[in-house]
Amino acid sequence: MKVHLAWIVARAGRRKQSGAAELVADYVKRTRAYAEVEVVEATSEAELLAKVEKLAGRSKPMLVLLDSRGKLRNSEEIAGMLRDTQQLGTQHLVFAIGGADGWSESTKLRADEMLSFGRITLPHELARAVLAEQVYRAFTILAGHPYHSGH
Repeated sequence: MKVHLAWIVARAGRRKQSGAAELVADYVKRTRAYAEVEVVEATSEAELLAKVEKLAGRSKPMLVLLDSRGKLRNSEEIAGMLRDTQQLGTQHLVFAIGGADGWSESTKLRADEMLSFGRITLPHELARAVLAEQVYRAFTILAGHPYHSGH
């Protein structure tokens, strides 16, 4: 299974590297020890959805939208979701962070799940870093790696 960390940016590839972007890159690199992972940037919701649709193969991609009104899961539950998704034979799992205005209703209906990291609103760059870390943490939980201490 390949994991895609996707988000909407004002202009793809034209941002100065920030501390949060460095964190994302570090966690993506660490996660590659456990799974294929890639970052997908799009300049609009429509472009992001088109990229997701292109991933369809023998199974449709699983789309998980990050939204403050989504389902709250702890790290172990996110790991369980990853495990279950792998066991179902899903080829592509997409975690997506929307634009400044959030997700449209039609995209929310298209999603397989809406996931929340809490009721707070995070700046987009920080949300990306949290997402990348939680995906890494989930894989370490599944591998029994001591990174996750259960606290």
